[in-house]
Amino acid sequence: MTEERPVLVATEPNDVTADMVITHLNRLGVPVVRLNPTDIGTDLTVSARFGTCPASVTGQVRTPSRTADLQRVRAVYWRRPVWPAFEQLDGDDARFAAAQVRYGLGGTIYALQDCMWVNHPLRNAAADYKPAQLAAAHRLGLRVPPTLVTNDPDEARQFIREHGLVIHKTLRWTPYQRDGIGLTSWAEQVGTEELDDTVRVTPHLFQARVDKVADLRVLIVGRRIFAVRIDSGLLDWRKDYSELTYSVADLPDRLENALFAYLDHFDLVSGSFDLAVDCEGEAHWLELNPNGQWGWLEENTGLEMAAAFADLLAHGEAAARRN
Repeated sequence: MTEERPVLVATEPNDVTADMVITHLNRLGVPVVRLNPTDIGTDLTVSARFGTCPASVTGQVRTPSRTADLQRVRAVYWRRPVWPAFEQLDGDDARFAAAQVRYGLGGTIYALQDCMWVNHPLRNAAADYKPAQLAAAHRLGLRVPPTLVTNDPDEARQFIREHGLVIHKTLRWTPYQRDGIGLTSWAEQVGTEELDDTVRVTPHLFQARVDKVADLRVLIVGRRIFAVRIDSGLLDWRKDYSELTYSVADLPDRLENALFAYLDHFDLVSGSFDLAVDCEGEAHWLELNPNGQWGWLEENTGLEMAAAFADLLAHGEAAARRN
């Protein structure tokens, strides 16, 4: 395995989307080293040296079945890795150990420069703030619905009075349980009568509702673009996948160019964009997920998304520049 340049795939064990990409990498004859940070210990070992040779970092990451020389990594596919929580340790010891893994193992892998990143986790993190997304989208000429981020209930009420139909969205999806039951939040319409002084506890995102007829999920992989129209009649299509119908969409050049420019702005090579389409066919910005799910879209449309990721990881910039 070490004589060829492998692709590192960092993800959780049951990641069907990563499995799809790895299948295509296997067909291309590209070696793959799959790892998950929570396996650190006997099932995952890292050894790295710095400042001892012309390469910026040398060493290896090893799993029970694979070994990758760090200076020979071809690409890193940073999917959905899970960091260890060390629940067997007491609180302070667990926090200490978890930090050492994140900044030791994570920091070592983050230091790899002479390889393709899809995407670098630090770039993902920088692109994952909705206020920064809104500002960048507006600067790049995308249609951004009027949006307010505030923890002032009076400001929120005034915004709703100004725009009439307003929705509330979370600023960041976060795992959440109540009485042991997993909960999530959707984009929901909100009125002034629903707001009280608890709004002051954290910032909230309020957005003028787009009078939409459909949604668009647009996946970009390198310089390849896959656009899927989602029809549902739902305000938030994620609430009920059984209500969704899919069709392959063509985007105007102006919109394609703006989305490519958006990824370039955040130094990303891939991302999943969500847009709302109004009755005149105009697309309105909603958000970017720099590491979004797309496997179910390939299954429902036949678009060769996994093959595009494998091509990008195998061939790097040559695939990224391909139109």
